[in-house]
Amino acid sequence: MKVENSGVLITGGASGLGEATARLVVAKGGRVALLDLPGPKGPQLAEELGEAAHFIPVDVTVPEEVEEAVGGAAEALGQIDAALLAAGIAPAHRMITKDGDPFPLDLFRLTIEINLIGMFDSARHVIVQMSRNEPGANGERGLVVTVASVAAFEGQIGQAAYSASKGGIVGLTVPMARDVASLGIRVMTIAPGIMDTPLLANAPDDLKERLGAISQFPPGLGDPGAFALLVTQFMENTLLNGEVVRLDGAGRMPPR
Repeated sequence: MKVENSGVLITGGASGLGEATARLVVAKGGRVALLDLPGPKGPQLAEELGEAAHFIPVDVTVPEEVEEAVGGAAEALGQIDAALLAAGIAPAHRMITKDGDPFPLDLFRLTIEINLIGMFDSARHVIVQMSRNEPGANGERGLVVTVASVAAFEGQIGQAAYSASKGGIVGLTVPMARDVASLGIRVMTIAPGIMDTPLLANAPDDLKERLGAISQFPPGLGDPGAFALLVTQFMENTLLNGEVVRLDGAGRMPPR
């Protein structure tokens, strides 16, 4: 699959890793459908990227909205050749507070609902759309890229909910790839380390420096552009399937 002339759906497409990927896809001659929560960022980015970009508002926790948004993306793009499912949240909370209160169950549910169930709901509708594509020369119909995290393997203190949601994505990768292999659809997962995204925009400089030191080489926070490049490399290398790729500069997360 070539990036040029491909239609790529991106959830969480208005900022962070999704935005970086959208920019690279368009720069390489592809088209993007940016799916994200209603707000000014999505329309502004779509306007900046021009005719190759479309913004579609969606809350991935609302199944009716997801189905409608994916269908709208397929119509806007002509067809969905690849999808990056990057919508997510990263709350932090300990299992028990200093006052002895337990982890809020509603926060755990919300994290799973957005990061795992919202991803899965998006994926199932994307796969239905891809199954209708005419196969390419090698029989390929599409690529689904999901976003886990190194926290799926080395969750830090306060990341119980987040790690659980990302661990679920890791666990889905192989069976999902096996489910759709006969359709000529591939499934890949990226497990990023600590990336320089808006999630860290308001973090103190000393915290950013400590987090950046986790990467062995290259040092510093991860560049969203490197994430975007990996997505396009997945698109172009059809032998990549059913795998979780860490993007973390050989870093391993400490307890805190």
